[in-house]
Amino acid sequence: MSLIVYGAPLSPFVRKVRLFLAELDLEYQLEIIRPFDQPEWYYELNPLGRIPALKDGDLRLADSSVICQYLSDKHPERPNLLGDAPAQRAQVRWLEKYADYELAPQCTFAIFRNRTLKPLMGQTCDEQAVQSALQEKLPKHFDYLENILGEQRYFVGERLSLADLAIGCQLINMEHGGEVLDAQRWPQLSAHFARFKQLASVQAALAGEQRMLAKMTGKV
Repeated sequence: MSLIVYGAPLSPFVRKVRLFLAELDLEYQLEIIRPFDQPEWYYELNPLGRIPALKDGDLRLADSSVICQYLSDKHPERPNLLGDAPAQRAQVRWLEKYADYELAPQCTFAIFRNRTLKPLMGQTCDEQAVQSALQEKLPKHFDYLENILGEQRYFVGERLSLADLAIGCQLINMEHGGEVLDAQRWPQLSAHFARFKQLASVQAALAGEQRMLAKMTGKV
């Protein structure tokens, strides 16, 4: 198989690439690479050692945003998830960046890492960091996204885009960490996330992730 994705399914950045591939209906092989202690050969794919990475024949790429852009450019006949006009494309890029650089530190690293990953590694959860994220840092981001979304079904335009995938992937990790959106405070964002989780691509990914989490936590 030409396309190989390297990474761990519970990473929101790996999940974003996998959902993007699924929405484009492109087949690929997933090779598991943990976010820490990667094998030496992996640094040939990504000198920073981060996940995900992609191999397509002789081409090697790193960074989820770059990978999604490449896949879209290579397959213009597939669904366009990057926006149509320049203004839409800019909005998609902005919201993806917002998810990766503003939501991720709180949803994925503060909540999911502390509540889920640290205990599995025998480390102590920093609940103070979790509460700081929930009470002080995340609400302003959710307020912003609630306002941007408004009455729209999708964040940009009238169909699914990479912006929806990027934001939804961070919220999944928050949920894996035991926290859910307050539907009364952020009704539009909560409804958007509920619809997002009903996508066939997301349902398939979540089924595997939930099995993995149950196995990791001994709840099988």
